[in-house]
Amino acid sequence: MFENRLNYHFKNKKLLLNALMHKSYVKKGATCDNNERLEFLGDSVLGFTVAEYLYKNYAYLPEGELTKIRSIVVCEDSLYKVAKKIGLGEEIYLGKGEENTSGRNRPSILSDAMEAVFAAIYLDGGIDSVKEVILNLLKEEIELAKNGADLKDYKTLLQELTQKNGVAPSYVLIKEEGPDHDKTFTSMVVLNGDNLGEGVGKTKKEAEKQAAKIAYQKLQKKV
Repeated sequence: MFENRLNYHFKNKKLLLNALMHKSYVKKGATCDNNERLEFLGDSVLGFTVAEYLYKNYAYLPEGELTKIRSIVVCEDSLYKVAKKIGLGEEIYLGKGEENTSGRNRPSILSDAMEAVFAAIYLDGGIDSVKEVILNLLKEEIELAKNGADLKDYKTLLQELTQKNGVAPSYVLIKEEGPDHDKTFTSMVVLNGDNLGEGVGKTKKEAEKQAAKIAYQKLQKKV
């Protein structure tokens, strides 16, 4: 049952039905409405919930980093992954045209419906109920986005920091372990011949980013 997968049971089932009504299914003059208005509301509810969670749980991150993480979490790709995980595509009411052109797997349709479902929960159970559902579904995405944003700019930051002194860091792959399908890489960042830090990752880029983060934080302490 979809509500079990959602981990929320509606008091007003009509709200859930409305959230699942794609515009292609609703004919002009019909007594039911499509989910576009709910989608509009759900977008704001989602954005607020994620922003509040980030503000409370990542006090060490500046505004710019928080904005990046939020934008990653509330984007179409993230919502699509969550919608697929709970089987939302099988629940949506679609017109024949969308049904025949793989509408149930279209990212835009699923992500919009996910936002509409969030709005329906908000209207049915209030802000605390929808927060709980959103965070249960998106906590993993938030953590992945946080880790990505945390590492995203360290190579650039390190480059900018060292260029002030007219030097540039270089990266050396020092270890490669494991089978082809599950390798682990270790990279070292070098500046003026000195090893400033080593990073480990499942890709060379990730290992370099980890090394850059260590080097940047080390140099920042000396500034």
